[in-house]
Amino acid sequence: MTRWNTSHIPDQTGRSAVVTGANSGIGYVTARELARQGARVLLACRNEARGIAALDRLRTEVPTAEAEFRPLDLADLSSVRDFAAALDDFDGDRLDLLINNAGVMALPYRTTADGFEMQFGTNHLGHFALTGLLLPKLLATPGARVVTVSSMLHALADLDYSDLNSEHSYRRWIAYARSKSANLLFVHELTRRLAAAGSQVVAAAAHPGYASTNLQTTGVRMEGRTSAERAIELGNRLIAQSPDGGALGTLCAATAPHMRPDSFIGPRSGLRGAPAQSFRAPWTKKDANGERLWAASEQLTGVRFDFSRPAAAF
Repeated sequence: MTRWNTSHIPDQTGRSAVVTGANSGIGYVTARELARQGARVLLACRNEARGIAALDRLRTEVPTAEAEFRPLDLADLSSVRDFAAALDDFDGDRLDLLINNAGVMALPYRTTADGFEMQFGTNHLGHFALTGLLLPKLLATPGARVVTVSSMLHALADLDYSDLNSEHSYRRWIAYARSKSANLLFVHELTRRLAAAGSQVVAAAAHPGYASTNLQTTGVRMEGRTSAERAIELGNRLIAQSPDGGALGTLCAATAPHMRPDSFIGPRSGLRGAPAQSFRAPWTKKDANGERLWAASEQLTGVRFDFSRPAAAF
């Protein structure tokens, strides 16, 4: 995978992809590059106006693109269910790529429509539910992959199973780190369960390193912290790589041949550069932790994964 870049993406003609949070940043770049290589891409975004604007931009940049927008709010499980239920007319019973990209970072304390802490609820539970609801399509598709975007900041904190929703204590960066650890635990446990079911679906994780997107400034902007926002913007200009660079890990995990299940792909240096296998904290690779989070996630979302029947069997 030395110096892997978008020129290495294989032809994606005939393949379909759902990319969450595709209206900006690495999500948009991921959708654009998949479409550029011939994939049929669905931009799944919370904000309709921004989603439609992103679709228009994509079609301008890639005139041959086969792409569409549909609303999806990962912070509202009813929206996740509605999105999945309406997806039957998107490439029939198949889905080649599910890119769990959308996320929020270091927000002041907020809760989702279902009462979950916003970062855990959006970054993990929303994608957990979406993957479970779309699993029949993935199981029915040869060569399907699920790529979930985590962060190197996952290493700041393991999950606190006694306070998954940060009801007793909330520190925004620790909550973010825990949601990103949850992403990696989800990929680990999904990999284990897919293998046990004899499925060839590949679950992998990616991270963007330090990429300049609007993710970093949202929280301080919500609080009106202008000086902090300016400091972050300066850091983005001086240190961060572009969204195009940040998306390489996701694109590599989604398209590189022979991707190992449970891989974690991101910049070789940790911050920027060509994608490679990345460090991950030991707790994100323990079966017992994965099983514990899986059980809690099923209980919280009400979504049960059925590994026995592909979509065509319904």
